[in-house]
Amino acid sequence: MTGEAVALELRPAKLPSRALAVLLDLVVAMAAYLIVTIGLVAATAAMDEAAQIAVSIASFVLLLVGGPIAVETLSHGRSLGKLAFGLRVVRDDGGPIRFRHALVRGAIGVVEILMTFGIVACVASLVSQRGRRLGDVFAGTLVVRERIPAGRSAFVPPPPPWLAGRFSGLDLSAVPDGLWLAVRQYLTRMRQLDPQVGAAMAERLASDLAARTGAPAPQGVPAAAYLAAVVHERQARDARRAFGGGPAAGVPGGPGGFVGGVPGGSGPVGRQPGFVAPAGAPAPGPASVVPPAPQPPVVDGDGSPGQHAVRPAVAREQPADRPATGFAPPA
Repeated sequence: MTGEAVALELRPAKLPSRALAVLLDLVVAMAAYLIVTIGLVAATAAMDEAAQIAVSIASFVLLLVGGPIAVETLSHGRSLGKLAFGLRVVRDDGGPIRFRHALVRGAIGVVEILMTFGIVACVASLVSQRGRRLGDVFAGTLVVRERIPAGRSAFVPPPPPWLAGRFSGLDLSAVPDGLWLAVRQYLTRMRQLDPQVGAAMAERLASDLAARTGAPAPQGVPAAAYLAAVVHERQARDARRAFGGGPAAGVPGGPGGFVGGVPGGSGPVGRQPGFVAPAGAPAPGPASVVPPAPQPPVVDGDGSPGQHAVRPAVAREQPADRPATGFAPPA
C-alpha cells in the first residue's frame, strides 16, 4: 500500500531465492576480484608496500562495493543473480530504483553481508514481513519476484442456452469480489466434487448470490445453472464496458434496466430477474396507441353532407393500475 492509498500487486521475494541470488553475485564478484588482484600484483611488483596496500583496498572497494552498486543502478535493480532467479529491486511504491537507493543498499550490504557472512541479512529477512534486509529498510526498497509461474486458466462452463440473457436486469454492484471468486472456483471444479457435496455448495452459493442481488433464482432453475448464468452476465457486462457496445443491460437507461423501481428502457418484462410469464398471458409489448373511432359526418346548415372532421390521433392514457409496458397481470 503506497502513501496515496494505492494497492500494488507485488510479490516479495523469499529468503531462499534471495540468498541464492546473492551467492551467485558474490561468486562472480569474487572471481572478478581475484583475476584483477592477480593482475595488479604483477603490475605493482615494483611499487613499495604502502602503494600495493592502497591499490588492493581500492580494487576491493571498486569491485566488491562499487561493482554491485553500478550494476543495480544501470540495470534498474537486476544484478546477475537476480536476473537468473527472476528477482528485481524496486522502490516501496513499485518504481525503479536510482543511484541513491543502490548506494545505500550496497554500503549497508558490506556490513550485513560481507563482514558478517550474511548472518545479519538472514536474520533481518526472517524478521521482516516482506523479507527485507537492513539495506532495503534504510533505502526504502523491496526485492520482488518478476517471473511468476502462470497457471492454466480454468474453464468456466457456459450457462444453458435457454438462460442466456435471462438475468440481464440483475444489479450486481453489491456482490463482493470474494463471492465472485468462490462462485468461479466452484464452477471450474464442480465436476470434480462429489454430487451431494457439489449440490449443497451450489445451493449455498446461489442463496448468497441471491441475497446480494435481491432477486432469488427462478423456480425450476438448478443452482449450478443459475450461478453459471449470472457469471456469464457479469463477463458480458465487463466485455461491453471494456470494448464498447452500448450501455450495459441492467443499468438505468440501458435495455431491460430499472429506473426508480419501474421497468424502463425497451427491454421486455420477461427479461426481469426471476420473472416467469404465466400461461395464456399476452406477450409484453410497448404502450399501444389506439386509433380514434370513426367520426360521424358533418352536416351543413342546408342538410347537405359536409367534410368529415379531421382529428389527430390521441394516445389513450393507461389506467393507473396498468404498467407502462401494456402487460396486464392475470387476475
